[in-house]
Amino acid sequence: MNFSGKYQVQTQENYEAFMKAVGMPDDIIQKWKDVKGVSEIVQNGKHFKFIITAGSKVIQNEFTLGEECEMEFMTGEKIKTVVQLEGDNKLVTTFKGIKSVTEFSGDTVTSTMTKGDIVFKRVSKRI
Repeated sequence: MNFSGKYQVQTQENYEAFMKAVGMPDDIIQKWKDVKGVSEIVQNGKHFKFIITAGSKVIQNEFTLGEECEMEFMTGEKIKTVVQLEGDNKLVTTFKGIKSVTEFSGDTVTSTMTKGDIVFKRVSKRI
């Protein structure tokens, strides 16, 4: 399955609780909570580039499946992680006590991040 495309956020659940749990300052949480960001994914075999644009903020991460990489987390922190493919439609990684799962189904991308008992869920549609 090729994941390339542009996707815009449609809905998100538990954004504020999750962001507080990962240490995001309240003023930043309030500033970004209603922004409908766009993610662009460029896949070339096992290599991925994610470009996330939310207002004026742009985060760009690249990784190759199964290889350690450094990514920028939404807090601005750089983290090392390994992204794996589960089945043929899920990208999964774990870092700093957070499990991230990005699942592709047709033109919909569902991303969940879990820290402890807090699950942040974001649903995006291909544009």
